[in-house]
Amino acid sequence: MAGVKALVGLSFSGAIGLTFLLLGCALDQYGKYWPLFVLIFYVLSPIPTFIARRLSDDTDAASNACRELAYFFTTGIVVSSFGLPVVLARKAIIEWGACGLVMAGNTVIFLTILGFFVVFGGGDDFSWEQW
Repeated sequence: MAGVKALVGLSFSGAIGLTFLLLGCALDQYGKYWPLFVLIFYVLSPIPTFIARRLSDDTDAASNACRELAYFFTTGIVVSSFGLPVVLARKAIIEWGACGLVMAGNTVIFLTILGFFVVFGGGDDFSWEQW
């Protein structure tokens, strides 16, 4: 039952993050949908970690090069998703208020993705592989 509560909480926080993103695009004073390109980063961010967990060997206690490379790529994707709205706002393509709403949405979405890996990535009897 705890897994279902966690899944409901994660879906609720994901909905809040997407609401911030859509508010940054759809409000009348902003009205430009360029910030929706961060959705690509939301999809790309967990992929290196999924691949590394699938390929890595959990028998050794030392650091794994495959996982470290995946963390590096994931960090680059996350930093890029925070940088894109700033670049768009600096070039006056979007307003700074929209940039702030997109940043708030990024924070909530990436904390939701992190929460997903914490809750369902433990490898115990209830993991993300069941879904």
